[in-house]
Amino acid sequence: MTAEQICDILRKQFDGGVVGAVLDARRPYVVVEASRWSEVAQFLRDDERMQFNMLQCISAIDLLKENRLGAVYDFDSLPPASGDECPKLRHHFAVRVEVDRDDPHIPTVSHLWPAADWHEREAYDLMGILFDGHPNLERILCPDDWEGHPLRKDYEFPTEYHGIPATTEHLLESPKH
Repeated sequence: MTAEQICDILRKQFDGGVVGAVLDARRPYVVVEASRWSEVAQFLRDDERMQFNMLQCISAIDLLKENRLGAVYDFDSLPPASGDECPKLRHHFAVRVEVDRDDPHIPTVSHLWPAADWHEREAYDLMGILFDGHPNLERILCPDDWEGHPLRKDYEFPTEYHGIPATTEHLLESPKH
């Protein structure tokens, strides 16, 4: 199925839920309203035409100039493990969900795709996106008492952590404030 066909189906199924689309990119995607994401996600997995049974990854993005954060979900529709070829499968697509960076709530999809569990935790830890309904939304890479979200573009790198001087990759010096 082509990106255009997937986009058309989603626009018809979720009137107003798809608020944008970029179909001429290497990895085509639609932008889905956060309030509609749960139902769109369920549809992407369960609809016979879609069958997006594999979530490859979730990439958090910082849209600082727009004062927004986003999560990009990359999907594949793979044929059954039995080896039976299904011609409508093997399509790829992405969905982008954007939220206000001051109130960054996106519904979890960890109940639909188990891989989302760790990806959502990483996006929470490093970017500060809150995935509502996630069963264990806590830091996964940074220590529990770490302040802030280090992949945000406006993040201020600490000069020390528990009395240990911090360094940056640039010249291995503490950042100048």
